[in-house]
Amino acid sequence: MKATINDVAKLAGVSIKTVSRVMNNEPSVRQPTREKVMAVVEELNYQPNLAARNLAGTKSFSIAFIYDNPNAYYVIDMQNGILAACKKQGFELLIHPCDAKADNLLAEITKMVKHSRIAGLVLTPPFSEQPAFVQQMKDLDIEVVRIVSGDIAPDDIAPCIMVNDHAAAQSITQHLVDLGHKKIGFIAGEAEHRSTVERLRGYKQALVDNAITLDESLIINGEYSFESGVKGAKELLNGEEKPTAIFSCNDEIAAGALFASRLMGISIPEQLSITGFENSPFSRQTWPTLTTADQPNQQIAEDAANLLIACSRKQKNNPETQQYTPQLVVRDSTGKAS
Repeated sequence: MKATINDVAKLAGVSIKTVSRVMNNEPSVRQPTREKVMAVVEELNYQPNLAARNLAGTKSFSIAFIYDNPNAYYVIDMQNGILAACKKQGFELLIHPCDAKADNLLAEITKMVKHSRIAGLVLTPPFSEQPAFVQQMKDLDIEVVRIVSGDIAPDDIAPCIMVNDHAAAQSITQHLVDLGHKKIGFIAGEAEHRSTVERLRGYKQALVDNAITLDESLIINGEYSFESGVKGAKELLNGEEKPTAIFSCNDEIAAGALFASRLMGISIPEQLSITGFENSPFSRQTWPTLTTADQPNQQIAEDAANLLIACSRKQKNNPETQQYTPQLVVRDSTGKAS
């Protein structure tokens, strides 16, 4: 038989109200009491009826994650990270994919927010990078936490988890320079994404730092996809100024660039070095494996959800802005310039 809140209260020797306060993670509960109740919760495998809690009062115990991103690995990491926070804090997660360019986007999200009675939203690009959209969500009287590329929050509309793509891209480019590469190609993601802008900025900064003249012909506009990597690499390798290394804006692009290079009979890394970004499974499934930047998306998402839940509870013990810098991971796809 499924355990009830009454069973937990009786075995823990506390009131039902105290169990409820513990499950809601209210800060007023003394730590010994919290530990005693949680031990019983684990012993009985008690699962609170979150839907009933949402209906019973004015407080919501659900948050939502809306996204428009073709990268399945990124989306899965985000979902898993947010879910981890929700499970620890007694919240439910509503996952809502949508089209960021849809004419009825605002009406769609407004309907979802009101119908689901959510406490707040976790926003990832492109939504998190659109101040007008973020403000529209805030106007619905819900909390918002954004995951944004950069080292400084773009505004004070809503709290941010910052991803310092600039510093990480600078580190990747410096790694290539240290290997003796001076002609370094760059295959970009979509121009409207701040991650593309920040990664390009870091790439350019590393060239400046090493007194390497920027060659605009080595910068290829693209998308965050395998196909874009194939196309971009072919364009670079068929150009007049052929690069000895290619910086790809993410691992999917890098995998495509590696595929195209091998079709052209180019040996990696003996004749050409290729790097990715994000340390997704793509970077470990290619041959050779990809040098990349480890972006801990699952932890970033969990932090964003924890910050959102804290904001919904009006807890002020968490910083309004947190920052991650993806770290260089050197693998087999980069080598000394020939």
